[in-house]
Amino acid sequence: MVCALAAAVCFGTATVLQAVATREAGTGGGGEAALLLRALRQWRYLAGLALDGLGFLFQIAALRSIPIYAVGAALASSLAVTAVVAAQLLRVRLSGTEWAAVGVVCAGLAMLGLASGPEGDVAGSDALKWAMLATSVGMLVLALLGGRLSGRLRALVLGLGAGFGFGVVEVSVRLIDSLRPADLLTNPAAYALLIGGGAAFMLLTSALQRGSVTTATAGIVIGETIGPAAVGVIWLGDRTREGLTWLAALGFAVAVAGALALARFGEAPSTSDTGEPATVS
Repeated sequence: MVCALAAAVCFGTATVLQAVATREAGTGGGGEAALLLRALRQWRYLAGLALDGLGFLFQIAALRSIPIYAVGAALASSLAVTAVVAAQLLRVRLSGTEWAAVGVVCAGLAMLGLASGPEGDVAGSDALKWAMLATSVGMLVLALLGGRLSGRLRALVLGLGAGFGFGVVEVSVRLIDSLRPADLLTNPAAYALLIGGGAAFMLLTSALQRGSVTTATAGIVIGETIGPAAVGVIWLGDRTREGLTWLAALGFAVAVAGALALARFGEAPSTSDTGEPATVS
């Protein structure tokens, strides 16, 4: 659980840096890939990517020791980290309700930590590996065509797509049981991890730059928690400590609900022109 929380700290801090960078990248043409390339010219985005890389290493370590549902809820809690970082670095004044939401997230994670058992010992089937690859390709197509979407559902669709992409990464890590090059080249889950992760980053960049970021971030939280958690429980044998299933379910729900309450922090809040702390509306 420590590794999962460390990953949340890295991802949460990276969100602030990346959100600022994507806004500075502008709204020039060229589609989603061009937007990502413009963002990569921003030092804040590169710093965010470095933190994402470190967070990913922590995530892998966590997925190798605790169930996917616990890791997913911990990663969703990165929004609480983002809120706290924004309050410190960007001088954003959080409301009492938002501080309460941060506390709710922490309480949910504490319940999960107490109730989580070891990771499941069921080997993933070949069908599941191919399903992850198919899902990752679908998210890549959505990433490449996302710029053509319009209307109120755009941000939600992009956010859910990014969440599903990150969810594919979570599940794929568990489906890779050998790091030998020959085994990796023949394992569909390895390709799913790479394609799903790339598509998720493209969709995340687009979601942060376009439409309602609060809606998009809520979609990301839902996409990267519920689906992977279900896969872990149903197909990979993830379980709780004996007699504590109810506590794990409650902790998961509480942590995700708290994260959704903080969804607006998927976008880095801006400070006022006068230099005074920004207030929460």
